[in-house]
Amino acid sequence: MILFDKQLNVFHLSNDQISYLLQIEEGGNVAHLYFGKKIAHYSGGYRYPRLDRSFSPNPPDSSDRLFSLDILMLEFPGNGFGDFREAAYTIRQSDGSRVSHFVFSDYQIQQGKPALAGLPQTHGADDGIETLILSLKDDVAGLELQLFYTIFEDAAVIVRSSKVINHGNQPVTIEQLASQALDFPNRPFDLIHLPGAWAKERQVTREPINRGIKRLDSKRGSSSHQQNPFAVLLEPNATEFAGECFGFSLLYSGNHETIIEKDPYQQTRVIMGINSHQFAWQLPPTESFQAPEAVIAYSEAGLNQLSATYHDFYDEHLIRGKYKKQERPILINNWEATYFDFNEEKLDALVDEAKELGIELFVLDDGWFGQREDDQTSLGDWFENEGKLASGLAGFAQKVHDKGLQFGLWLEPEMVSGDSELNRQHPDWLLQVPNRKPALSRSQYVLDFSRQDVRDHLYQQLSQLFDTVAIDYIKWDMNRSLSDIYSLLLDPAQQGEVAHRYLLGLYEFLEKLTTAYPTILFEGCSGGGGRFDAGFLYYMPQIWTSDNTDAIARLKIQYGTSLVYPPSTMGAHVSAIPNHQTQRATDLAIRGNAAMSGLLGYELDLTQLTAEEKAQIKEQITFYKKHRRLLQLGRFVRLLCPYEGNDAAWLYVSPDKKEAIVFYFRVLAEASAPLVTLKLAGLDPDLTYQSGGESFGGDELMQLGLYIDPHLAGDYATQRFHFVAKAPHE
Repeated sequence: MILFDKQLNVFHLSNDQISYLLQIEEGGNVAHLYFGKKIAHYSGGYRYPRLDRSFSPNPPDSSDRLFSLDILMLEFPGNGFGDFREAAYTIRQSDGSRVSHFVFSDYQIQQGKPALAGLPQTHGADDGIETLILSLKDDVAGLELQLFYTIFEDAAVIVRSSKVINHGNQPVTIEQLASQALDFPNRPFDLIHLPGAWAKERQVTREPINRGIKRLDSKRGSSSHQQNPFAVLLEPNATEFAGECFGFSLLYSGNHETIIEKDPYQQTRVIMGINSHQFAWQLPPTESFQAPEAVIAYSEAGLNQLSATYHDFYDEHLIRGKYKKQERPILINNWEATYFDFNEEKLDALVDEAKELGIELFVLDDGWFGQREDDQTSLGDWFENEGKLASGLAGFAQKVHDKGLQFGLWLEPEMVSGDSELNRQHPDWLLQVPNRKPALSRSQYVLDFSRQDVRDHLYQQLSQLFDTVAIDYIKWDMNRSLSDIYSLLLDPAQQGEVAHRYLLGLYEFLEKLTTAYPTILFEGCSGGGGRFDAGFLYYMPQIWTSDNTDAIARLKIQYGTSLVYPPSTMGAHVSAIPNHQTQRATDLAIRGNAAMSGLLGYELDLTQLTAEEKAQIKEQITFYKKHRRLLQLGRFVRLLCPYEGNDAAWLYVSPDKKEAIVFYFRVLAEASAPLVTLKLAGLDPDLTYQSGGESFGGDELMQLGLYIDPHLAGDYATQRFHFVAKAPHE
């Protein structure tokens, strides 16, 4: 999969789907040649042309003016040595200079993939993976830059990361170190990215890439509702089903940035990694700093193929543990049913109704711990709120198990209330700037997870809880952004490290906790989807997609999320109406179909439902259980985009293409409306499918399609289709 042509000084990484080419240029500069559809052989004819560009400087001792780093397509560009474009790294040396120049020194080609200490990472069997490690050195600064490129036999992706090692005798300060950089030659591109807000996450935004610089980032201490660490460059005419697409996904849950620059010669540069804003990492002699991984993916057949690549890759090579490629339970969460106002009697009634309907997991949300009766108090006090449950927490959990359901709890361990035993005992454990009062958000502060004493205390609390209460599931919440980024244990010169050290501490904590309790299903949550990223999926196999449970709002949220994250990761609930975020009233049919398009759950008061509503929910649960594997792990294909019209549609196809489930959603009713034809995709054109007593050819369904029911009535309407291939003899 990885070859080095010593004559051309070219590395060629390839599998059956992609090729990635880079070249050691004159002076040891590492140039990028190509990333895209597989090519069988590279002849060497695509070396960057020599051309005198005025005001583009030349390296020292150049014999002419034809070679410049300012125009060359580079693998990992720096700044200050002749390239005036955006840089992938900035390192301040002990003399105050920020000029570094890394040149090729050596390389290794390894079977398998080296582990990244303390960071989320992709993984797989060594015999299907190869890694190229380029070693570049700056002898003046005494620094080494390692670039990692991993290719998998079965995926159209390259996994990139970088590391800086200080071989000198003076400390240096890393002010920026990207995970990857990729330069494209002169060609037009659009950019797709996923901005948003709380309850409006991952909104698909498409725009042309023009001259200048576009920065997509989060400075919130988390990957954030506001900007997901994912972007796509695609041909202007590319669609869901056609055109070249290049995806960039960062395995990181904190401050991130993606920089897109189109230079004066129409070349496009994409840089992705930890956000350089207020980042400053002190690197003493002999030590190293590792950047997180980025997964770059290629599709020659549009966005759906790009998404399929990410879905398969993350399901197989990112998710770990007991729940990898396993069906997930249907849950009921008591939050919207009771909020803080619950007792055992109320919960018993919910559990009984849940059992009757076929729900498999009961989740007790906020309010079970400390003195928690509202959101003003007790975060950090992860011990039972004595007296709230007559049987006690352990007794109630056992009661739930005795009724045949699993039991889960809500936690928010990274946060602390001002009014809490933990804060009264350890007020210094907050993120806080000396002599300043830290900002409140949702009536809570942030614990300094960079501190070992904080992590040890919380681990002791949680392990005691998990050892005494029979817990099957944890909802891990985080209901604010990080402010007042300062750690009282670190020197003033190290305060630029705090945001990243927080993440490293959290990752260490999660690794320890999930390893110690491998049977617990952990679901990430951050006010809904504020930390929905590939990094967090390494520790938790599913994430609450959004606090917005409105079926109509979810069409756009889940559509955007599906660009990169598989359905097996997206928590989705049928919630009460009027919806608590939008005040919209939708019927159970569309709420059910939207929630079934993820990991189905319920979050409403089952005791207040009518007999008809319970019958509907029971039917939804029966259908979902019967087709759960297909809906959670089948091939997901987007058909109609809710950002482009009044409709949305998608489908799930089994690996053998013998079964498919299609969901159609219409937002608003229209008088004298045109008929809607829905063309399917991903089926076998040679198979005959049955649905509702009718037979259809696979090619027929994909080329002609089918009419959506013209009598579908009212706003917020939905239709579901189930297709099963006929046996050859039928």
